[in-house]
Amino acid sequence: MDAKDQPVAGWRLKAGVLLFALSIILPIVGVPLVASLGLSGTMTTSVSGAILIGAEVLGVAAIAVMGKPGYAYIKNCFLRFLKKHGPPKEVSRTRYNIGLVLFCVPILFGWLSPYFTALIPGLGQNPLPYAVGGDLIFLVSLFVLGGDFWDKIRALFIFSDRASSSNK
Repeated sequence: MDAKDQPVAGWRLKAGVLLFALSIILPIVGVPLVASLGLSGTMTTSVSGAILIGAEVLGVAAIAVMGKPGYAYIKNCFLRFLKKHGPPKEVSRTRYNIGLVLFCVPILFGWLSPYFTALIPGLGQNPLPYAVGGDLIFLVSLFVLGGDFWDKIRALFIFSDRASSSNK
């Protein structure tokens, strides 16, 4: 760890991390708790909205308490974690083919499911598990495909880039 990565203030960093953790935990725990209390719809919506706004304020307060050095330290730790556990740069042909299937299936299912709702059990009555499952498969596919795939996707949006065919 470099000297510039060291947090400047110990107690400020700890207090900022605590506030940041509260800003994440509060909506996850508070909103379902309020919904389960059996309050009126208006009251549940109002209290849930206040919890969400409070969580956002706590998030901003966390950054203010940590200060720029503390925020930079936390951000660098998070980015290091993502880099360590992120997708590899190159993958094998088999892994790439599996990743392409995982990438395409949720997209095709999303496009075709409105036309075949009657044929898919439970899709019409409860589509959320199918949507969440498709999203998770899509996210997994991005890790399976590896880092080179991101370069290919990025090249789609750059006019001057050209596809090169290198048959390995």
